[in-house]
Amino acid sequence: METVIGIDIGTQSAKVLIIDAGGRILASRQHGYRVDTPHPRWAEQWPEVWWQAIVDGIRDCLKAPGIDPDSVKALCISSLYGGSGIAVNADMTPLHPCLIWMDRRAETEVQWVKQHIDLERLEAITGNGVDSYYGFTKMLWLKRHRPEVWANTRYLLPPNSYMAYLLTGEIAVDHSSAGNIGGIYDLANRCWSEEMTTALGIERDKLPERLVDSDASIGSLTEAAARWLGLPPDIPVVAGGVDAAMATLAAGATSTGHHVAMIGTSMCWGFIRQQLEPTRGLVSMPHVHNGSRDIYTFGGALTAGASLSWCLDVLFGEDHDPDAAYAMLEPAAAALSPGADGLVFLPYLMGERSPLWDARASAAFFGLNLTHRRQHLYRAVLEGVAYALRHNMEAAATMDAPLAPGLIVVGGVTHSDLWMQIIADITGREVFTYRDDVEAAFGAALLAGQHVDILSLEPSCHRPTLVPRAQPDAQAMSRYDVLYGIYRDLYPNLAPLMHRLDALRSSSLEEPPR
Repeated sequence: METVIGIDIGTQSAKVLIIDAGGRILASRQHGYRVDTPHPRWAEQWPEVWWQAIVDGIRDCLKAPGIDPDSVKALCISSLYGGSGIAVNADMTPLHPCLIWMDRRAETEVQWVKQHIDLERLEAITGNGVDSYYGFTKMLWLKRHRPEVWANTRYLLPPNSYMAYLLTGEIAVDHSSAGNIGGIYDLANRCWSEEMTTALGIERDKLPERLVDSDASIGSLTEAAARWLGLPPDIPVVAGGVDAAMATLAAGATSTGHHVAMIGTSMCWGFIRQQLEPTRGLVSMPHVHNGSRDIYTFGGALTAGASLSWCLDVLFGEDHDPDAAYAMLEPAAAALSPGADGLVFLPYLMGERSPLWDARASAAFFGLNLTHRRQHLYRAVLEGVAYALRHNMEAAATMDAPLAPGLIVVGGVTHSDLWMQIIADITGREVFTYRDDVEAAFGAALLAGQHVDILSLEPSCHRPTLVPRAQPDAQAMSRYDVLYGIYRDLYPNLAPLMHRLDALRSSSLEEPPR
């Protein structure tokens, strides 16, 4: 029996799984860690936490009953969007924590770009806009605020690229990760943009020369890494890519019009297209499958599952039992009518990504009164994330992108029947999920299996069972249409106050000690 390993480096945990030639998951392990937030709107991680979680995950999977390490023929790495990337010196030693996707510290750099760079030209080349979400603005922050780090940086590597280096000794960046940096990647020509790197002052030699497709091998597992992990040496390490696109692939998105919502810590709803027209505030990169042809375009909320985790921490304390909290709140929230009795939640706990692109946006409960209880807040959070999903889907609608009628949802939120129904009622689309795990690690395993020809990416060859979860209810849809209009109106009306409050808060804070 031949097997492959899929790895996903997430924001709060790394997941490793082993599948066979039929796409069956034989072993799966997950190891958690935390995001470092030393300052408001900062979010960073040292790569050592990812590496240790990967090592532990692989070792644990190989100990599972029936797993033969010699059967493993390849592995592939999916990862969170690493923002700035990992700054490493000539010895490949990390010099600074990675400024990950949710880090929003580079607002001054965003303003500099808007004042000094032709934004229409930047969008035409890269297919993306300007925001502190994008890695190129975080790179500019490092250059300005950590000059000693910048001066000693040999490469800036996405998380999966650095992990692949540790496994193979080879340096390369996959096209999906490069494209998601924005600003410095030429989307039409699938290469680094000399014009934009020069204009932005980001030295071209800090970007690895070698760019590869997500399904290509970066190199073979070194003997040292093989001994450390308990795997055969010389098996190929496949490049992989950005987790949202990998999860979309795992859910079967391989052709134009396929679209999937991945809802975990954040929410990424994305679809496959080929045209290079303006993205209407969404994010675009080469897809992890047929990346030389297809583009993965997505929009998303910065805090989706994170909003719910925050809410439960506030309601029950940070040491609460999540399962007990869900068991208490889910039935009570389901008994409420759509709209949580007039309560609307804006899920902007770390600013917001598309289509608002406002790092200074803040979250809010609107409509609170003395009748509201914990279940109202819980339901309002679920609805707020679903409103954000609809907002991004409407942005895509202005692009005339053809979309399949049903909506596939993957991620931790699929465990909530209530959340699936809310998403169906707010988006007006039938919601499907998979019976088995098809998140980003599974997508990585599929690419590994395809690379060594032990499985095909044809849906009939590997897909777990697709399950209908929720049909839109006409009465609920009508109610949510009104509430969604209120949700949409809240941000433009509150934004000036959000910004004033942010300025007041920022003026009282200093950068933390280095």
